[in-house]
Amino acid sequence: MTFPLPYAGHDLSGEVALVAGATSGLGHRFARVLAAAGATVVVTGRREDRIAALVDEVVTAGGSAVGVRLDVADPASIETCIGEVVDRVGVPQILVNNAGIPDAARAHKMTLDLVDRVLDTNVRGPWLLSTTVARLLIEAGLPGRIVNTSSMSAFHYAGEGAALYAVTKAAVNRMTESLAVEWARHGINVNAIAPGAFSSEMMEGMIARVGDITTGFPRQRLGDPAQLDSTLLYLVSPASEFVTGTIIKVDDGQTHR
Repeated sequence: MTFPLPYAGHDLSGEVALVAGATSGLGHRFARVLAAAGATVVVTGRREDRIAALVDEVVTAGGSAVGVRLDVADPASIETCIGEVVDRVGVPQILVNNAGIPDAARAHKMTLDLVDRVLDTNVRGPWLLSTTVARLLIEAGLPGRIVNTSSMSAFHYAGEGAALYAVTKAAVNRMTESLAVEWARHGINVNAIAPGAFSSEMMEGMIARVGDITTGFPRQRLGDPAQLDSTLLYLVSPASEFVTGTIIKVDDGQTHR
């Protein structure tokens, strides 16, 4: 095989990319970035007004996007969503599992309902989305790229009242590694991005609860979602074909101390 020099293109023309949790936070940025790289982006989330607004934003910017409602905590919603996506734009070859919720409670004070919601959204949802999309790709004989949003809390828990969240992100890491092995022979790569503290609605909620956390960081700042663009594009592009089962840490040195 002959590779161009450099082998680092990010052209996603002709690809269908489904972004779970695209209506806010990092997912909102991810959807716009993938569309700007040429993919037809499937914008998903629970808030239909936000789905429509993001689709309009992408199309106005010259990109291609469709909106489909999705509640990743509901298996029936996942099946319905994927069926609609296939009917409208085809099998997605790129899946970004970005939907997630915090627990925002001490472990011994969590209600069973909250435990179930966090586990269903952060672990079961990405698992079911990944396995559903992979099944379609394998049946169609197509390669694919799955990118999971993990967190540095999977490696370093600072005791901020998010113990279950940290546990779920550790599970996402192991899911990434295991499914990468399972599907390698089918040409489906599974990787994850583990961001540190980045500006987002979830982070704003945490800061409102515990105060400014940046004072303890070496550079005393939060990340901007734009600083994840290159990592995302690398993992969904042909340039990362030899990379699977990897969790890329992007945290500005916040937790390396």
